[in-house]
Amino acid sequence: MNHLTRNDYAAALRLLACIEAQADDVEGFARAAVVALNSYVASELTTLSVCDLRTGHRQVVGLPGVCLGAEDIACFDRHFFEHPLVRLHGLHGGRSAQRMSDAVGRVDFQRSALYADYYRRIGLEHAIAVLLHQDKDTLVSIVLNRHRLDFSERDRERLELLRPHLAFLYGHACRVAVHAAGGAPAPLPVPLLLDPAPSELTARECDVLQWLACGKTDADIAALLSISPRTVHKHLEHIYVKLGVETRTAAVMRFLAVRESRAVAAA
Repeated sequence: MNHLTRNDYAAALRLLACIEAQADDVEGFARAAVVALNSYVASELTTLSVCDLRTGHRQVVGLPGVCLGAEDIACFDRHFFEHPLVRLHGLHGGRSAQRMSDAVGRVDFQRSALYADYYRRIGLEHAIAVLLHQDKDTLVSIVLNRHRLDFSERDRERLELLRPHLAFLYGHACRVAVHAAGGAPAPLPVPLLLDPAPSELTARECDVLQWLACGKTDADIAALLSISPRTVHKHLEHIYVKLGVETRTAAVMRFLAVRESRAVAAA
């Protein structure tokens, strides 16, 4: 069930613009994303975690002034391959934003060694992971944690709305870092980006959507394309169906992400 509102889409656009403005490198992206997501969905501990799937160790970037101690990270690492979200995203190929409670029941989780040795130690009960990158060696996620209240389905949907765009920005920051280091661009897996539209837009539908992305109204687009506002509305109805969205903002976000991902793939 979709719990998202127009305000959620607008907030997502503002957040992505804020992160993009600071994502000149991987560290800049990490800091900006952690701060932005912590305000977008309330969390008591938000981190960007880079997990080495070969060794079972992770590196963590947290909020300014908030960090996990070396012993806390060591406790996590001892149970790395038992972690339900590591297993879901790192070992079983899951991609969507997932809560701990989606992967394991609360009672079973509280009986686990992972909970006793790590989560209870740092005073947290609930987690949700937003996947940014995964290959056979590495798992990169933004993880939000809470003590008392689990993340709602609406929280999960809001984070899933952002996930493909955050994955693209992270991949772009990685490519910039490779170029800055003088190396050849290292292509990152594209599957984490938005899939192409379910069916191709017509040339006129692309024209309508491009003007929509520029902030034009239906009347503006009608005048620019020499068609009636009613025809613009009909084109938008077809666009929503083809892109699998329900609002103008969602259509623009989807269109821009698909166009950007294709440009990267062609580069």
